[in-house]
Amino acid sequence: MGSTRRSFTDEYKKAAVAFVLDEGRQIKEVARNVGVHEMTLGKWVKKEREIREASTEPDAVLSESERAELIRLRNEVKTLKSERAQLEMQVSFAKKVATWFAKDQQ
Repeated sequence: MGSTRRSFTDEYKKAAVAFVLDEGRQIKEVARNVGVHEMTLGKWVKKEREIREASTEPDAVLSESERAELIRLRNEVKTLKSERAQLEMQVSFAKKVATWFAKDQQ
């Protein structure tokens, strides 16, 4: 007994993907509503995102929300780098103290 594989038109795929990318709905929700598996819709969405990214110019002007997010993310990276440097100093100090105590115990 052969398996039956469903096929979808390009228009159907584009409409389902538009719900996710243009309207901001979750893949899980849209997949359930349009009657496809989450993985299938996820692949369609991934493919469309790649197409959209390839078609945009790298020097394209950012919208205000994109620019605000970029600034927020850059600030977050600075903060995380600073916290990491501080933790690395603490680890280094702890190693030196442990070495000192180990020598003192002998």
